[in-house]
Amino acid sequence: MSNNPGESPDEPNPFKGTPFEQIFSALGGALGGGPGGGFGAAGGPGQGVPGMPDLSGLMSQMQAFMQPHDGPVNWAVVTDVARKAAAQTPDPTPTQAQRDAIADAVRLADHWLDETTDFPSGVTTTAAWSRAEWIVETTDVWKRLVEPLAGSAVGALSNALPEDARAMAGPLIGMLGKITGAMVATQVGQGVGALSGEVLGASDIGLPLGPDGKAALLPGNIDAFAGELDVSADDVLLYLALREAAHQRLFANVPWLREHLIGAVADYGRGMEINVSGMEEKLREIDPMNPMAMQSALEGGLFDLSKSPAQQAALDRLEITLALVEGWVDEVVGQATQERMPAATKLQESVRRRRAAGGPAEQTFASLVGLELRPRRLRDASTLWGSLRTRQGTEGRDGVWMHPDLLPTAADLDDPLGFREDAAAPLSLSEEDFDAGLRELLDGPDPDQSGDQPGQE
Repeated sequence: MSNNPGESPDEPNPFKGTPFEQIFSALGGALGGGPGGGFGAAGGPGQGVPGMPDLSGLMSQMQAFMQPHDGPVNWAVVTDVARKAAAQTPDPTPTQAQRDAIADAVRLADHWLDETTDFPSGVTTTAAWSRAEWIVETTDVWKRLVEPLAGSAVGALSNALPEDARAMAGPLIGMLGKITGAMVATQVGQGVGALSGEVLGASDIGLPLGPDGKAALLPGNIDAFAGELDVSADDVLLYLALREAAHQRLFANVPWLREHLIGAVADYGRGMEINVSGMEEKLREIDPMNPMAMQSALEGGLFDLSKSPAQQAALDRLEITLALVEGWVDEVVGQATQERMPAATKLQESVRRRRAAGGPAEQTFASLVGLELRPRRLRDASTLWGSLRTRQGTEGRDGVWMHPDLLPTAADLDDPLGFREDAAAPLSLSEEDFDAGLRELLDGPDPDQSGDQPGQE
């Protein structure tokens, strides 16, 4: 004799033993069905099938608070939640004076950077953003970063059902996908909204979040940051403009880098493995007719996220590349300010601590996506780039960015002063000789140039 209401020995519940047993039971009860929490209610699609919810009633209830959207995440919800979070404190539109000050600072920053790297300027336009504007301007990139993870979550929920249960609950599968997407959207919106209160520019977290070539700073957040330092506001603005312009310069002149970083985050999300069995206990506590209860469950970690080998590899690649990007920016900005800005050392240390430690918003984003956006090895990377410049000049330092296979590895960051220590300063090469040398380094020596004659063993 079964101990589960609504289940008979002759007609077992096809959802038994899956996380959906809990949520279907709760949903059925909320709809006022028959025995067993409403499963098999008279007159409903589940009639005569114990353990099945009234899908028609369930879907009509869900439609009351679900809006249609394309893809696994409802981005209208993300933007709305993020902007409401950003509006918790005053978020004025930047004034014309602030826009002019940022444009002047970026222009001077680019002039200084011309002397520290052979990469030409990557800035095509400047902007002063409010927090709300940062949210809107970066949404397209957030879509690419988040949707693989959201797709993994929706797919994991569907795959948790046994084959016979999927056939019975076909319409409900799509609805559960929408619910999952709505919950993920709410949490992502909260994380992005929190980040908007801390970021200082378009490239502040090391990822190219803004449009190509747009050097943007957030004057409201910069004022708050400057208020914590014993440094003039003009120096703070110029130093942050130098960092933003350096990021733009690197991304513009290393064409593979943008996709390399964003692709690593997407691969991380795509490789996510979700332990759906761990959801059962949490699902028991959810009132499915209460969207806020669902949101609270997700905020508490509804999904048990575990790193697959592919995901760990993507994470390792991302962490090293983020450190190298931030280390290079740190190095060239330090070089540009060395003789010009006495307060630069203090500002450099403040930014280093801020980036390495991460703030509450970055911790929020790490908890909801499982991804930390801070370069753990910034100091090692900065030391490596500076050492390489001392030995090989700016050409040798910046030439490492020509191909991802040339980048330093985690082992190189363990010994930053030893990276390519046996390499001499680059000789003056023709463009053809340089291309041939790069091909040999990446692909191995050309067999036609090995000295062997045809037919020789």
